[in-house]
Amino acid sequence: MDQDSHCTAEREVLEAVSRITTFSTTNPSDEDQPTAEISCQLRKENPEKGDLQDSSATLSPHSSMTTKELQDYWRNEKGQCRQVKLLFEIPSTRIVEHHLSKYVMYKIIILQTGSFDSNKSVIERRYSDFEKLHRNLLEEFSEEMEDMTFPKKTLTGNFTEEIINERKLAFKDYLRLLYSMKCIRRSKKFIDFLTRPELQEAYGCLRGGQYTKALEILLEVIGLQERLTRGNPVSVVPTLCAIVVCHKDLENPASAFEYGEKALSRLRVHSSHRYYIPLLETMITLAYELGKDFLSLQEKLEEWKTKKDPVRVFTLKELAVQEYVQ
Repeated sequence: MDQDSHCTAEREVLEAVSRITTFSTTNPSDEDQPTAEISCQLRKENPEKGDLQDSSATLSPHSSMTTKELQDYWRNEKGQCRQVKLLFEIPSTRIVEHHLSKYVMYKIIILQTGSFDSNKSVIERRYSDFEKLHRNLLEEFSEEMEDMTFPKKTLTGNFTEEIINERKLAFKDYLRLLYSMKCIRRSKKFIDFLTRPELQEAYGCLRGGQYTKALEILLEVIGLQERLTRGNPVSVVPTLCAIVVCHKDLENPASAFEYGEKALSRLRVHSSHRYYIPLLETMITLAYELGKDFLSLQEKLEEWKTKKDPVRVFTLKELAVQEYVQ
């Protein structure tokens, strides 16, 4: 290939990369949507130079690609790091009258966009819950929230259809804006607002021996927890272990083992986690009961014991019942 042809080919590569980069960052379907952080990010400085370096390094085995093949290649690469987004909808409300109090419960549906999501999460929150969230977030993120407005209470008319519909739209936009800010969507206060009431109820049922009811709630909330804590998978370990305890006490060892494996996979590099040894001991018991290989689990337990000083270790159930104790 002569020098002019080589330069022409290089220009085609750069133009193709530039077009695809522009497409991926200005896709109208992504506009105005809260987007979770993804592992593949475009370079902020000298994007052309960065793209050239990346493309030459990544595409060295494919230097004879046509422009169409190059576009297909980059689309495939983009698909490997698909953005994860959560959508918040408030489709309905209900008025609750309890003794001397009266309030509106807002039904919130949370689902993942970008793919079919059959495991949507449904929760209910009242005005005072949103108000408490706003107050708590302002303590930590006052700068980020300085331009956000919150629907104020009125002296009268709080239960009129007009006011309720206005607040439905306002709370929907409020949640969307909060989720669009990485520092807030990853904060414990925001995640607690969306999951804590249900978890408190589930653990209360567990402590009371109502394992079927506890399991039902935990299975509903675990999906939402996983969506909200993608950057911190260890944070869902207590919920997974509570599910293990419920299945085990309901004499469903196969299901208990399945969720125990999920929890162990998140603790692979966190052997100092308080749930690690109780979970290992439970998994050994379950594996033996199910006729599965438990020797590898036993080896991990013995390895941990040789490295650590003997300490008082709670059982998995003892740890679970201590969660969310007021």
